[in-house]
Amino acid sequence: MSTIFSKIISGELPATIVYQDDLVTAFRDIHPVAPVHILIVPNAEIPTVNDLTEGDERAAGRMFLAARKIAEQEGIAESGYRLIVNCNRDGGQEVYHLHMHLVGGRRMGPIVARPSD
Repeated sequence: MSTIFSKIISGELPATIVYQDDLVTAFRDIHPVAPVHILIVPNAEIPTVNDLTEGDERAAGRMFLAARKIAEQEGIAESGYRLIVNCNRDGGQEVYHLHMHLVGGRRMGPIVARPSD
């Protein structure tokens, strides 16, 4: 069964693609949490970080190189940005196709709220 991200990669579903090569695809999030919010996904369907193998090393590395390139394109490389990868339910993963969020364009707050005592 194809994921929504696989359908975007194949062109079956519309998206604003900002980067694509033989290993990864990046597109704008439809529910952005910052002025720049882009999802970077491997073209291969890898459900979670836990499912990565040595054979996926190039795609995983390419995700970071694509993030660097996209941050430069979007004009946020110098001011800074955040890269987020969620894994499984407690990690906040909603789509089970490995993906990295690139968010920026404003000052980011704490990555995780501190528990109140």
